[in-house]
Amino acid sequence: MKIAYITPGSGGTFYCQNCYRDDELLTSLLRLGHDVLKIPMYLPSNMGGTGGIQKSPVFYGAINVYLREKLPFYRQAPGWMEKIFDSQTLLQIAAKKSGSTRASGLEDMTMSMLQGEKGHQAEELEHLVRHLRDEVKPDVIHLSNALLLGLARRLKQETSATIVCSLQDENEWVDLMEEDYQQRAWDLMARRGEDVDLFITSSRYYADRCRETLRIPAEKLDIIPGGINCQGYEPSPLPFDPPAVGYMCRMSEYFGLGILFEAWMRLRKESRFRDVKLHLTGGYTGDDKKFVNGLLRRAEEENMHNDIRIWKDFSKPQRIQFLKSLTLLSVPVPEGEAFGAYQYEALAAGVPVVQPNVGCYPEFIEATGGGVLFEPNTPERLAEEMAVLLDDPDRVRGMAAAGRKVVLERFCIQDTALHITESYRKVIEQGKSRTGDGGRQ
Repeated sequence: MKIAYITPGSGGTFYCQNCYRDDELLTSLLRLGHDVLKIPMYLPSNMGGTGGIQKSPVFYGAINVYLREKLPFYRQAPGWMEKIFDSQTLLQIAAKKSGSTRASGLEDMTMSMLQGEKGHQAEELEHLVRHLRDEVKPDVIHLSNALLLGLARRLKQETSATIVCSLQDENEWVDLMEEDYQQRAWDLMARRGEDVDLFITSSRYYADRCRETLRIPAEKLDIIPGGINCQGYEPSPLPFDPPAVGYMCRMSEYFGLGILFEAWMRLRKESRFRDVKLHLTGGYTGDDKKFVNGLLRRAEEENMHNDIRIWKDFSKPQRIQFLKSLTLLSVPVPEGEAFGAYQYEALAAGVPVVQPNVGCYPEFIEATGGGVLFEPNTPERLAEEMAVLLDDPDRVRGMAAAGRKVVLERFCIQDTALHITESYRKVIEQGKSRTGDGGRQ
């Protein structure tokens, strides 16, 4: 089966859990014998094009997309100018700039992208359509998230491919748009979703949410548990003298770093927890820098800064080493998430998780037994829950062993790839039945 996987690049400036998972999924699909092409959008992915995965040039280069939206005269720019702005060097610089990976201020561009052939980036869409139709000729075109649904209609019209779309935390973009745009964006995604043959998501929580917001018929939505590449993770020794609590995600207020930081400071003010360390990794964007620096200044004012360690390298080998330094991990995203790769990685390394009772976290902890839930999602409650666990090392070790066993048995990316392949085949066969066309094998 020939699979073209279209996914936004993050530029590699922060821990993009969906980017890492997508790459591991493509590697697993390749090992199952499929022909896999990765097509990065907007920014370079910096994760892929190795191990046999083919990677195309970046489509919809972020600089050109932005200029077409903001400067009407640029829509007639000559091809040589577009190539300059699509260079790897300039796109890497753009990835590091404030605002390059946030919705606020880019609402009109988001709406234009969702309008597809009717938007200001229609010319870029036709470049992508011609590339897939004339050169790639895929059996499946897989959009990595619903914000790419503006591509679906033209791809469906011009190729014979089955169109599949993953649903993974689109709300993290839409919720940060100005309020007037939010419902319009969901409505436009719902209309554009009519051109998709199958949606896939990783949790019951997000499936239920998307059935409502995107008006997806039940028969067009598969729930396939997420997974990670479980190779290489070794169990943490779970230090208690002193203990260390950790955070592994983009270092941002949006993802709950401030909640964990405040909880850690509260812990430290209790005499028995005065030595608890705080370990952080995941990188951050220019938009997050002021927030992160503010936390570090507060720690210095409280004379706690020497007990914070920031791991700047968040490649997989370094994430494994990071996790081995932890006793507990918490990423208290206020609204929860659809997947949360960090919790899978933590349990693969035998580190229990302490998560708010929102999003996908309850079903993950129920499935693995590798952590605890708390509510409401406040620093006070998080500090209380972490204190209870740090006072009970045997319980922590028991959760660690149980969670690690379940993740290694049930949540490896190879199983995810098998289930997704089955879904591809099912929807392809359904399409053949409807059209009476034998199609490609």
